[in-house]
Amino acid sequence: MFHKTVGAASALLGAFLVSATAMAGETVTVTDVTGRKIDVEVPVEKVILGEGRQIYFTAVLDSDDPFKRVVGWRDDFEKADNDGYHQYLEKFPIMSELPTFGGTKAGTFDIEQAVALDPDVIILNLDAKAATEDGGYIEKLAKVGIPVVYVDFREKPMQNTEPSMRLIGKLYGEEEKAESFIEFRAEAIARVTDKLAEQKDLVRPMVFVERAGGYSDDCCMSFGNGNFGKMVEIAGGANMASDIIPGTFGTVNPEQIIAADPDQIIVTGANWELYVPGGSWVGVGAGADPEVSSEKLAKLMERPAFTGVTAAKNNDVHAIWHQFYNNPYQFVAIQQIAKWLHPDLFEDLDPDATFKELHDRFLPIDYRPGYFVSLKPKS
Repeated sequence: MFHKTVGAASALLGAFLVSATAMAGETVTVTDVTGRKIDVEVPVEKVILGEGRQIYFTAVLDSDDPFKRVVGWRDDFEKADNDGYHQYLEKFPIMSELPTFGGTKAGTFDIEQAVALDPDVIILNLDAKAATEDGGYIEKLAKVGIPVVYVDFREKPMQNTEPSMRLIGKLYGEEEKAESFIEFRAEAIARVTDKLAEQKDLVRPMVFVERAGGYSDDCCMSFGNGNFGKMVEIAGGANMASDIIPGTFGTVNPEQIIAADPDQIIVTGANWELYVPGGSWVGVGAGADPEVSSEKLAKLMERPAFTGVTAAKNNDVHAIWHQFYNNPYQFVAIQQIAKWLHPDLFEDLDPDATFKELHDRFLPIDYRPGYFVSLKPKS
């Protein structure tokens, strides 16, 4: 009788394990940010990241080891965010050994290499869609059972960040973590928007955002109604380039800046030493030296486009980490911009504390200040 009971229990346990395994390898239909429906077996165990900076969002979900599922990635992380790359490298040296994956432009890659890496899914940014479609990659990969999904934190980040995080959470089997992050993000943004909504006669300062100021000698790249342009609006400002640039990204000329005479200037920057060695860019980012950043920012204001402009005369000039434009941490940028534009309203708001809490709760690395700098003396 005893042996029969044990045998029955073993059979039940075996059946349970088989069932659990089936659940773990469940095939689900997910919808990406383009509206495509894709069948994927979840949770995925092997992932190709179409951009190295996608580690910003995988780190939220795989905070113990953001590289444990990554079998290949594009090599842009070290070049685009050198300080952030080396901070991750300190803790996860294995990342330097990952196969690099990609081509000469976004969305192009070697199909044979993709097949050889044998991923469960390839995650691409939305801006890679045109090149991917032109190359017929989706159909070619589908023939060998490799699904591709698109996410977006760059083209329409305020619209697509939440669905992108939910999609990745589903793929990784980390839906609860994804929802916790989404809730944290929403609350951080509400601390700005709720306060602004209370103001009956809100005066929106005119803001010029220079994209990657000093990266090249040209002046000046900026943002239209999307990305940092939208962040400015959410933070209680008026984006100068919204009526000049029809899309998300574009260029304005120095005469337009002088004529608009913006009240505030915000320059995006990062450590781009591998892209433009010794360049005039403002290297804000993880652990950046604020004195060096301030000196470089002040130097940029000596260019003809900013001579005599109200913002430059009043030192209402700031620099912010460029990579906020391409990851789900934009809410930190919104808080900082709001604090610059409306210092009296947001005197108690601490974007550094918000960013530190994000690191403490969700990320595998410690927070290192240096992501913002201002020429405006603190009162």
